[in-house]
Amino acid sequence: MVGDVVGKPGRRIFASVARKLRDSNEVHAIVVNGENAAAGSGITLALAEDFFAAGADVITLGDHTWGQRDFEGQINSERRIIRPANYASGVPGRGWVLAQSAVMPFAVVNLQGRVFMNPVDCPFRAVDAVLREIPCGVPVLVDFHAEATSEKIAMGLYLDGRVAAVVGTHTHVQTSDAKLLPNGTAYLTDLGMTGPELSVLGRDHRPVLKKFTTGIPARFEVAEGPAVLEGAIVDINRETGKAVSIRTVRYREPVE
Repeated sequence: MVGDVVGKPGRRIFASVARKLRDSNEVHAIVVNGENAAAGSGITLALAEDFFAAGADVITLGDHTWGQRDFEGQINSERRIIRPANYASGVPGRGWVLAQSAVMPFAVVNLQGRVFMNPVDCPFRAVDAVLREIPCGVPVLVDFHAEATSEKIAMGLYLDGRVAAVVGTHTHVQTSDAKLLPNGTAYLTDLGMTGPELSVLGRDHRPVLKKFTTGIPARFEVAEGPAVLEGAIVDINRETGKAVSIRTVRYREPVE
């Protein structure tokens, strides 16, 4: 499971690392958060196809789901792209998908938090409804796109034993709390970021510093330079559908 991909540098390292992981059989499925893929805000159908060509099985989104013009009219054309399930009823797209890896079927659910975020429906009630739709016995991976660590931890405990993994996205900073919860759910508060490493959450640090030091608004462009891919590898027991292990990963582009 791969943390938020930011702009061209993020897309570049994702394509490189994903292909190597798939070719080596180190992983059997890849879920990637692509909500910052297009110049730092949103995704396009063309960019999504590049992710799939590189080895992604499912693309999750978040609060920048509608960051690119016309995407609301495109999202229904690709079932492997999912947006938060707790968006308002009638919104285009879907909040979960059933996928097939080389070794077993699995489901992916996308949720968005409410603390310090734009208003959305309750993620806890939404995931309860989604889990009633997913076939029994299918391992479920949850991408909880949220700001507050407390809300993410609460979701992990809420779903412990009911899903294979709950991982957070959105903050672009990888946390060090990867663990197996008591009832067999793998948990990580945030996967981290896939994008330019020398940056402020993927953005060029210079306009960000100007905003912090002067209060004057500035346009935050995606930074250049070597990128880093952050995420986690989750091992799942095919018989029980529960997690066996979770470990964080970080791959860096070489500095030329």
